[in-house]
Amino acid sequence: MPQTPIQPSTHIAFTAAPSEATAGSLLTIDLAALAANYRFLASKSDQAACSAVIKADAYGTGLEQAAIALSEAGCQVFFVAHPREGERVRSQLPDATIYVLNGLVGDHSDEALGYICAHSLRPVLGSYEEIDLWHAYCERLGLTMPCALHFDTGMNRMGLSLKAAHSLSERWAATPPNFEVTLIMSHLACADEPSHPLNKDQLERFRAIRACFPTIPASLANSAGIFLGSDYHFDLLRPGIALYGGQAVNEAPNPMQAVATLESRILSTRKVPEGWSVSYGACEVTKRESRLATLCIGYADGYLRAAGSSDKAKGASVWIAGHRAPIIGRVTMDLTIIDITDIPEELTEPGTLVEMFGSNIAVDEVAAHAGTIGYEILTSLGLRAYRRYL
Repeated sequence: MPQTPIQPSTHIAFTAAPSEATAGSLLTIDLAALAANYRFLASKSDQAACSAVIKADAYGTGLEQAAIALSEAGCQVFFVAHPREGERVRSQLPDATIYVLNGLVGDHSDEALGYICAHSLRPVLGSYEEIDLWHAYCERLGLTMPCALHFDTGMNRMGLSLKAAHSLSERWAATPPNFEVTLIMSHLACADEPSHPLNKDQLERFRAIRACFPTIPASLANSAGIFLGSDYHFDLLRPGIALYGGQAVNEAPNPMQAVATLESRILSTRKVPEGWSVSYGACEVTKRESRLATLCIGYADGYLRAAGSSDKAKGASVWIAGHRAPIIGRVTMDLTIIDITDIPEELTEPGTLVEMFGSNIAVDEVAAHAGTIGYEILTSLGLRAYRRYL
């Protein structure tokens, strides 16, 4: 039989919209910290301007919000991976210079190329095929459109060769192209290891490439490359992960401020005897009588399953009111269990927020336990966390 809907009491106020109070997890983005990180990185060079890499939704922090905050901090040049990201930045920053790192993304039709031009984006061209396509398109338009050239100096992922640099410079000396090259660039493969010999090899190769195009601005330094010193700076710095608080240089103090803080609420607590297994697979057993808390977060939220714990390998920790608490057992799709035995009960009541990573638990620490890097943690963040911007 049909059920009669429950009629709300006139004395109760119902909240229809999601809010911080209704959230099982909370992602706080500190835009002031983002701006401070940008200014710090820009100050590392007195010869180069500083751009910002804001691909992958600004490393999970929110593309539009990050773009505006960085622009207000003085950034004028931005790098995205896809044209759609560029369009989103353009909608907020009509005067910014926006490069598309993945070049001529799409089926290379006039529709695809026209999308790039319609939003005044600058493709980063990394092959003869792309150069020929851009040339032909500019010829059909009768316009001199800007672009960048990407040269491979040791990454072997994308980019033209040193031989191509010599060939193009000779060709264009005789017949200038019908498009404008506004930047030449390459990408460092091992800058996070300052002593790696490939760094100097790539620097020397890039210097040889730069010599072929002496009047065009050049860019080599990513986040870690900035810390390699002024030889790597050239005309434009391209920080990415460091802007968002991630550690750019391995096994070195991280001078960057945390930008993203992920918190989750305690759903419930329980006491468990010694010798009881926890979570899927029974891969971790309590070593004493324990107090456990279940958190409202899991790998569907971007908190990686590999950050969990077992009897063979301890996992990540969380932060509760000045105390560390280890994860116990596997991280599951929607829930994660932590050991709160050594934390006062009054600090671990249901509803309490727990820091998964932020200023107390570095995102790179969580990543290390998950066998990955901070980049993956940040760019894997799901949509279920309630977002707030400071």
